[in-house]
This record gives sequence, structure tokens and C-alpha cells, in this order.
Amino acid sequence: MDFGLVLQTDPPASRVIELMKRAEDNGFTYGWTFDSAVLWQEPFVIYSQILSSTTRLTVGPMVTNPGTRTWEVTASTFATLNDMFGNRTVCGIGRGDSAMRVAGRKPNTLARISEAMKVIRSLGSGGEADLGGTVIRFPWIKEGAELPVWMAAYGPKALKMTGEEADGFILQLSDLYLTEYMVKAVKDAAVAAGRDPSEVKICVAAPAYVTEDDSPEALAHAREQCRWFGGMVGNHVADLVSKYGEHSAAVPEELTDYIKAREGYDYSHHGRADNPDTQFVPDEIVDRFCVIGTPEAHIEKLNALRALGVDQFAVYDMHDAQERVIDAYGSTVIPALNG
Repeated sequence: MDFGLVLQTDPPASRVIELMKRAEDNGFTYGWTFDSAVLWQEPFVIYSQILSSTTRLTVGPMVTNPGTRTWEVTASTFATLNDMFGNRTVCGIGRGDSAMRVAGRKPNTLARISEAMKVIRSLGSGGEADLGGTVIRFPWIKEGAELPVWMAAYGPKALKMTGEEADGFILQLSDLYLTEYMVKAVKDAAVAAGRDPSEVKICVAAPAYVTEDDSPEALAHAREQCRWFGGMVGNHVADLVSKYGEHSAAVPEELTDYIKAREGYDYSHHGRADNPDTQFVPDEIVDRFCVIGTPEAHIEKLNALRALGVDQFAVYDMHDAQERVIDAYGSTVIPALNG
């Protein structure tokens, strides 16, 4: 199993680079960041420094979107990084929840994501792309360039499209039932499209918080540090409920039930442990969606995720124990999973 570290690009950028170096030293192989130009610093500038400071880490956004940058600019940025440092980037892409809404725009449609994925992947890999009637190719890309595109999804249409078109699937929660349900939907769609389902990489991303013991006090603190995640996921779930209804065969109620008490969301606290808009998230959801507890509890859940076909676990490391979690994974969790 691969392991990734997910950070926000809060200033100073040197802190992000330092944590990514620490992650690589502890056996992590992927470095991800949020991508929302209003809320945080520009990630692609920081990626160049992460790549320069590491030797094996693959970096990318979790996730970018097809609305804040033109597609040829996105592709060129990835391709430039790959030309400088080898094929060490991955394009995570989605609708653009925070990036679009904070700028006063609606998230992108699936049709737009589909078109963007094709253009970005082709251009970033040295191929041609049609930009609405103008066919272009980057003349400077060397032979052997690669740019995988992984798609974030929750809803039935997005899961289907991921299986049909994406190189990887990003699932932002670690609930075992929902992971099994959604991985199956992606793999089934891949098979129906004539693809080898093993070619679609599966990445589960969720907060991880390692406690010294399983006392009620330690677990309560861990839950408070990770409760923000249920609120973040709740934004996507609210969109699904709006589209498909509160009770729909298209979306499992195990995903939608918990947002009934949701009243609003302030993106100025997006992805932060002190988010005041996430008190509606119950402890049960934190336990299901995140990975908390002793190292042994992490190992048990990650083994269960791997058995469901998960290729990578990406740790959202936005809490008060960033270094401790990276080090605990390096000393105990990753060796237990990978030998």
C-alpha cells in the first residue's frame, strides 16, 4: 500500500516543504495539497520546492478543478514539473468545491471535468488536444512524459465516470462500508467500459490521528481534532441530497443520514480543526470517516481497506499532532502494512 500526506498550503510554505520531507523520510510516497487560490497559497509554486527537496515523492493537488485555470495552463504546469524532476506528479481533479464557491462560482459539471481530464492528460503526456477547434501540442515535451489523472467522486454519475475515464479514484472518507460500495461502483464501470479495473488506482484520503492509548479522553481529543472532516464531506453530501433526494437508491443512506442537522458552512474555516460549523457531525461519523486511535487500530483499519482494493491511504494531517502522526506512521504503521 502507498501512503500519502495531505496538507493545506498555509504560509509559510517552508513548513509545508518541511513536513513533506519528513513524510518521505518516514516512508510516504505521495505528497498532496489542497488547491483553492483564495484560501491558501498557490500549490504549484510550492510543488517545485517539494520536488527539489525530495527524491521519491510524487506530488499533486487533492484536488484541482477545470474552472480556476485554463486546461492548457494546468497541463503545462504539470508537464514542466515532470520535465524538471521526472514523472513525479499526479493530477487530482474534481468539481472545485471550495475553490469555485469562495470565488462566487458554482462547482464544475461532470461534463466539463470529463473534457478537462482528456485535454490535461493528453497535453501533459505529449499528445494533442482540441481546445474548441484549435488543436495544440506542447513542442518541448520529451518522449516518455506521463501525467496520470485521478478523479475525486461520491455520487453515482461521478463514480461511473471515474471508472470509465480516470487513471485513479480519490475517495475522501475511510468508512469501510462506503469504501466497498464506491470502489465496486468504480471497478464495475471500468469493466463495462472495456477497461482493466486494476488499472484504476484507488486512493482513500482521510484524517488520521494516532493516540497513545484508547482511553475515552484520548479518543475524545482525537475526534475533536478530526471532526472538521465530516463537515467538509458534508458539503458534497448536501449537493447529492439536493440532486437525488434525502432517500434515494442512487446514494447510500449511510452517507447522507448525518447531515440532517447541518445548518451552514463558512469556507474561511474549511479543513481546519477549529471549524465551528461541524458540531453537527456525530462521534460515530468521525470514527467511521477518519482513522483514529492507537497504532494498532490504524493498522487494523488500513488492512481492512487494503482488502477492499485500496492502493493508497492519504493522511489528512490538519490537526495539533502533525509531526507525531507522520513519525508514528513511519515507525509503526507503514512497516506493519508493507514489511
